[in-house]
Amino acid sequence: MDVRHLDISTDNEEEEAEVPRRSSVLARFRDRPFWQRIVLVLIGFLLLPYFLIVVYVLPFIHPVSTLMIGDAVTFQGYERRWVPLDRIAPVLVKSVMVSEDGQFCFHGGVDWGEMRVLVEETLSGKSTRGGSTIPMQTVKNLFLWNSRSFVRKTLELPLAVSASAVWSKRRMMEIYLNIAEWGPGIYGIEAAARYHFKVPASKLTARQAALLAVSLPNPIDRVASKPGRGLSQLASLIQRRARNADAYIKCLYD
Repeated sequence: MDVRHLDISTDNEEEEAEVPRRSSVLARFRDRPFWQRIVLVLIGFLLLPYFLIVVYVLPFIHPVSTLMIGDAVTFQGYERRWVPLDRIAPVLVKSVMVSEDGQFCFHGGVDWGEMRVLVEETLSGKSTRGGSTIPMQTVKNLFLWNSRSFVRKTLELPLAVSASAVWSKRRMMEIYLNIAEWGPGIYGIEAAARYHFKVPASKLTARQAALLAVSLPNPIDRVASKPGRGLSQLASLIQRRARNADAYIKCLYD
């Protein structure tokens, strides 16, 4: 006689299966001690610029600077018209390069020779120069703050090297010229050219380009369209140097 056993299990008899609880990322974050949460947030802020550097490779993305964000958050507003590098007068590019970073095409984000001299002068109490390359100024404008400090410089150097490794020279220059400040609420070369000289960036003359280039270190006090004697003389020097700068911009114009 075959005996068939019908196994009917009740909830009390059945052994409950253990299902691992998958907490959300947010829940796991909240479960951590307070000091660990602070450390994770700081790490996130430090890593975010490196993620954005990769994102900004895409040519259709038009990054904004921290100053632009500040103007927007404080409801001051700003003027910026993004233009590709091909719609910027080459004489403006040359003028900016000879004024701000003559070795732009030859270094990997940081001019280490210039940086060494700057450190030596700073330690001896002589330095009055910033020593920043265009990549260093670009990442500073995008991710950091303006006031000089050892902390900012420490963050700036690896960002500049990373951006130079990821972006082409053309992309670096394009971003820089489209986020640089040229007056209160005036960002980017297109807005600057129209604001100061009533022309598009593609139509800038050699003199106008030189005046805009020498105003970059302090665009609030140095007004390109209203140069004083000192600014005018400096612009004349940059204008002369830009005439012979074709060899320095080969990395931008093949």
